[in-house]
Amino acid sequence: MKFQKIDREDWARKEYFEHYFTNVPCTYSMTVKLDITKIIKTQKKLYPYMLYYITTIVNRHSEFRTMINEKGELGVYDEMIPSYTIFHKDTETFSNIWTEYKADIEDFRVAYENDIRQYGNQNGMAGKPNVPQNIFTVSMIPWSTFEGFNLNLQKEYDYLLPIFTMGKFYQESGKIMLPFAIQVHHAICDGFHICRFINELQELINS
Repeated sequence: MKFQKIDREDWARKEYFEHYFTNVPCTYSMTVKLDITKIIKTQKKLYPYMLYYITTIVNRHSEFRTMINEKGELGVYDEMIPSYTIFHKDTETFSNIWTEYKADIEDFRVAYENDIRQYGNQNGMAGKPNVPQNIFTVSMIPWSTFEGFNLNLQKEYDYLLPIFTMGKFYQESGKIMLPFAIQVHHAICDGFHICRFINELQELINS
């Protein structure tokens, strides 16, 4: 895990960052429908595979790995790790678990299943301890589909990392669709970047 500081004075995004971070602090979200027919029809477990696909695209593009570290430095991690929610039926609460990213999808699936076995029954928000700094968050809301989703991060306009939320999948025109919301900070990510992410994610799911 390496953190490369950004030289703001020699940064193509300097003007945009200052505008959307300082002058007009702004986050925004987009909700789309992903075609996950291939995942479901091949009887693969949805959550680990989607975590892998999302993380793969996150690690392709620096705008989804940019953050302000504990020292207050703006920079980019060379690799990000997914932190995802699991639900406890008995208490109706959730915990966060993180799993190291693996380049091979089956290696990641095995690591995910090992983490679920070891930490899946741990209560409290931090289900798996020793949370690394280079994490981004993913949530699953499997009880309902949705057409829009937004998080209101009051006093958190310095949070630059993306936040992903998935809903209940459903059938539409012979396909199986998954509601998928992505929230980003405009200081780092424009419409072009979020659309490229969605398009590349769908391509990876289809591949």
